Amino acid sequence: MTAVCVSPTATWRDYLEMCKPRVVLLMLLCAVVGMFLATDGMVGLDVLILGSLGIGLMAGSAAAVNHLADAEVDARMARTQTRPVAMERVGLVQGIAFAAVTGVVGFTVLYAWINPLTAWLNVASWVGYGFIYTLYLKRATPQNIVIGGLFGAAPPLFGWTAVAGAVEPGGLLLMLIIFAWTPPHFWALALMRKDEYAEVNIPMLPVTHGERFTRLHIFFYTIILLVSSLLPCAVRMSGLVYLIGALILGAGFVYWAVALLRDRDPSAPIQTFRYSILYLGALFIVLLVDHYFYIGLVA
Repeated sequence: MTAVCVSPTATWRDYLEMCKPRVVLLMLLCAVVGMFLATDGMVGLDVLILGSLGIGLMAGSAAAVNHLADAEVDARMARTQTRPVAMERVGLVQGIAFAAVTGVVGFTVLYAWINPLTAWLNVASWVGYGFIYTLYLKRATPQNIVIGGLFGAAPPLFGWTAVAGAVEPGGLLLMLIIFAWTPPHFWALALMRKDEYAEVNIPMLPVTHGERFTRLHIFFYTIILLVSSLLPCAVRMSGLVYLIGALILGAGFVYWAVALLRDRDPSAPIQTFRYSILYLGALFIVLLVDHYFYIGLVA
């Protein structure tokens, strides 16, 4: 008898995993907060639902492109080797079709029911993350995550433009916060996966400049993040509730950045990475609470 090798069949869970749902959910939280901060009233249910749907679909499409482009690298790294494309549960043609359909549907929803500006900004972010970062920056420079972070920082701006129909300073300020957050968030992960990145020739900062240099830069960027997070108060976009929340959450991030710098706790990189996710979600929730707290006081 001749053995027959049968490739595993893709399930809906494989396609969902290609969209990086946990990352997209965090992005959508930031986008939704951007929507509410763009108005002193309430966001229309149609804008909230359709805007979130369009932004989520385009983000998922870009993530799927990342899976396709990085399949060979993913298969060689412990953290990513079970991904659907790396394991060949999803083939190249299937993956391209999935990324195309989700991207086109997302763009159509945004263009037809939100506004063209939000749709085209999402296209720019899609190209930036899916192609410029994934295919070039990631393999070209240790500053990949800093430059590429610009594309991933845009969700609150998308939410803002979905409501306001224009690029305004408030939306850009929210984008700046995520831009400053991205390097310490991702470099903490890179510290844990330094050897794997070196193995696949991805020039992450710990690989090219060493762990001490990376820990120092995480600390510097955490300070930049703390300062950036206080700017909404400086421009009177937010009030005391947000100021207190931002200082408490920022102090937690600085604590872990210092722990990384001291290099006495082996769990500090993973703890910093986990805290950074909690930090961003909590910070944007506090922004939202503060916004409607002061609107309620005025009313």
